Amino acid sequence: MSLKRIRLELARTPDHPDGSARHGYEFVAPLDAGGHLVAADWQKARDACMVRRFWAGADDEHGRLIHRHDGKWAFSYAAGEDDDEPIFRFDKHVFRQGEYVSVTEHDGVTRPFKVIDVRAALNVT
Repeated sequence: MSLKRIRLELARTPDHPDGSARHGYEFVAPLDAGGHLVAADWQKARDACMVRRFWAGADDEHGRLIHRHDGKWAFSYAAGEDDDEPIFRFDKHVFRQGEYVSVTEHDGVTRPFKVIDVRAALNVT
């Protein structure tokens, strides 16, 4: 199985009309050849599927990419669902440079993020 390290940066928003490289996420996930998440591979490598949220003016947050019981993907930083950041249609997205993803963050606001980089993370057999 091939895991990828994916970097998302904040896309254009009213507060950041040019987007921001200082706001985003880096995470590890199993992708197929078409750039889609593979839930079965995530199940085998979930301990390696880490996320780092970086946000200018705040400490980095470290957590995990999770596939919740309701079938949705989320970033989680602690046990329980209170802090989960659901990702809209994450299972339908193609993770390639230049694509966009929406994440509902801790504050309840859904923000757009641009896929900046997708590269090999490590191989798990």
